[in-house]
Amino acid sequence: MFINIFFTALIGCFATLFSLPVLSAYPDRSIRLVVPFATGGTSEIIARSVASSLSTSLGQSVYVDNKPGGAGNIAMEEVKRAKPDGYTLMLGHVGTLAVNPALFGKKLPYDPNTDFAPVTLVAKVPNVIAVSEKNPIKTLADLVADAKKNPGKINYGSAGNGSAGHLAMEYFSVEAGIDLVHVPYKGSGPMLTDLIGGQIQATFNGLPSLIGQIKGSTLRPLAVGSLERSKVLPNVPTISESGYKGFETSQWYGIIVPAGTPQSIIDRLQKDIAKGLKSKEDSKRMLEDGAVLIGDTPAQFGVFIKSEQTRWAKVVEKAKITVD
Repeated sequence: MFINIFFTALIGCFATLFSLPVLSAYPDRSIRLVVPFATGGTSEIIARSVASSLSTSLGQSVYVDNKPGGAGNIAMEEVKRAKPDGYTLMLGHVGTLAVNPALFGKKLPYDPNTDFAPVTLVAKVPNVIAVSEKNPIKTLADLVADAKKNPGKINYGSAGNGSAGHLAMEYFSVEAGIDLVHVPYKGSGPMLTDLIGGQIQATFNGLPSLIGQIKGSTLRPLAVGSLERSKVLPNVPTISESGYKGFETSQWYGIIVPAGTPQSIIDRLQKDIAKGLKSKEDSKRMLEDGAVLIGDTPAQFGVFIKSEQTRWAKVVEKAKITVD
């Protein structure tokens, strides 16, 4: 019996020794963090903050690779086929992980629950309804009243078909009983240029992509989509307290990897990302832009994704949202 115990322990030691080089070797080269949207939006702000923090903690360059198009489906399909070795990460998003399954159904070129493994939920970001400072609309009530007087004549912009901003405004339009015209852009950057210039009248976008223009007095925030007021916009009311009780829509972002990525790598990434989110220096930009930082476990993120899929499936059905 003693011999059996001895050999069992010896085998365990050898297994540990042989596994150490594999664990210690990661990472031994640069890591790509794919973002499924164009530059200039909330997604890039979140991704670059995470990439910078991970580059320091992992000792290897983590670079952001923007792959826009197809409501994020193009990038998701590419990453699901990537080698599951920890060198390709993906910025998961409420749109690609929770909304697109309801929007595209069987046409969706990936399964968010089986083609990817969750690492951690990074941040939740309030959506904000905003107009140009030059616009005579001063409040959310003004926007709704104007839209009811002029159905189908007020244009709002988003980062693209199926984007969080698109879904959020369609959701609000149903709740408010108004008819707005959606103008999709290839990213938040060009959309904001037209919004400030008056080519479109409104947007319902993530706060980080708007906060610079709000602080610079080129955009006027009308209401935030979160249930509580944003700490960086304490004087801006929520939609819920503006007459639409219980209304809530926020963007959220998390890191996912191709299915089959070793759990040891997933756990290390989660640990390092969570540590970075607790660092005032690493998370400064995201906090200043109004993000609420999370850093939960892979299992918790997986449960959250599925709950959001259920919630947004109901929103898509109720609002009769489609993508052309």
